[in-house]
Amino acid sequence: MLQVKGINCYYGRLRVMWDVSIEVGKESVGLFGPNGAGKTTLVNAIVGLIKPATGEISFDGKSLLPLAPHQITREGISVVPQERELFPGMSVLGNLALGAAYILKDRNRISERMEFVFGLFPLLKSRLNQLAGTLSGGEQRMLAIGRALMADPKLLILDEPSSGLQPSLVSELLHRLKDLKGQLSILLVEQNVRQSLKAIDRGYVIENGRVVLEGDGDGLSRDDRVRESYLGL
Repeated sequence: MLQVKGINCYYGRLRVMWDVSIEVGKESVGLFGPNGAGKTTLVNAIVGLIKPATGEISFDGKSLLPLAPHQITREGISVVPQERELFPGMSVLGNLALGAAYILKDRNRISERMEFVFGLFPLLKSRLNQLAGTLSGGEQRMLAIGRALMADPKLLILDEPSSGLQPSLVSELLHRLKDLKGQLSILLVEQNVRQSLKAIDRGYVIENGRVVLEGDGDGLSRDDRVRESYLGL
């Protein structure tokens, strides 16, 4: 589905990615690494916010490089950014409706997507008229994910979804993401390796702009480098 092949990215003259390649099929894939490793840069390249100097990014066999971000969204890729980027003065319902603004025109289909989101995050249904800015951090994260799902994506990219959340909320959030497996593809970008490994099929570790490890969830959890650097074992 998603193929990133040998991309190299720069900020000005500063090279920040070296021949990075990853693939995401109909599965849940993790992308792990410390701050500054290049995780968000890779996400930005996938969604068209930056253009690689070399390499290729394709989705369902179609190159994404010539496309603008809104066109990439229409291809079936939704992103939940690290900062959530909700409209705080707008209601929960309004934020959810915006998620479908550029994708869905059929009111019945929008209602179906809304019910799908409520099935995943029942709490949102009871907060429809509440302003997004008054929700807790965990509730805002749920809303951000729900808004992305309103577009009925083929691939959902989550950039640091556990950031700023207490451990119990992280566990709940990752449990909800496991419920999505098999319904769409997921790229989970995280520093929280310990819990995220339980929610993925495969994963990559990126450091200093290079992919240094890849494997399935069980294999990465047993890897000495991962255990020492990310699991504290």
